[in-house]
Amino acid sequence: MKRRELLKLPMLAGIGIAAPAFAQTQPKSMVKSTAGTPAQFLPKLPADPKPEVNDIEKYPMCPYCGMDRRFNHSSRMLIHYGNDLPDPLCSIHCAAISLALNLALDPKVIYAGDNAPDVDPKPLVEVGKATFLVGSDLPGVMTWNSKVAYGNAEAAAAAQKIHGGQLADFQQTLRISFTDLADDVDKMRKNREERRKRAAGRQQR
Repeated sequence: MKRRELLKLPMLAGIGIAAPAFAQTQPKSMVKSTAGTPAQFLPKLPADPKPEVNDIEKYPMCPYCGMDRRFNHSSRMLIHYGNDLPDPLCSIHCAAISLALNLALDPKVIYAGDNAPDVDPKPLVEVGKATFLVGSDLPGVMTWNSKVAYGNAEAAAAAQKIHGGQLADFQQTLRISFTDLADDVDKMRKNREERRKRAAGRQQR
């Protein structure tokens, strides 16, 4: 076992999380079902050493919310974990969920849709090279607090002049995304309940 994994195990065990790498070293009789553990959330897609190549064609749907990444190509994200497992997301909202659930996996590269070029679909850019426009009047995906990635700071600043918002790097934007999760999920549930009530009202007429 790698030293990094050894160092990680005590931390994970301390919060009740068993690292998948550790579980794989145990006899089958000792390996419990992944149901009810973080391992149940591991990306289910086959390993792909180059998931960024034709990612929309290969991964059209977000595994967390089911949204179409082809339609949401400008907000889509892609996490390439260190074991080559790809996690294709519709937005930074679902990327935050993936990163929180897969604590035992280290991302190799994280990509976001690059809104700098005027092309469709948007290409991918590594998030470390991107500038995010947060809180603008541009529509958000899976969030009411818009977060849009640009492959260069100049394009982000130009969009800010038109649409408002604040410029941020990926880590700052991810932190905001985690904060927004509570409000976003609450609003989604309330909207879903309102739709159910309206549908029930129509059926009673």
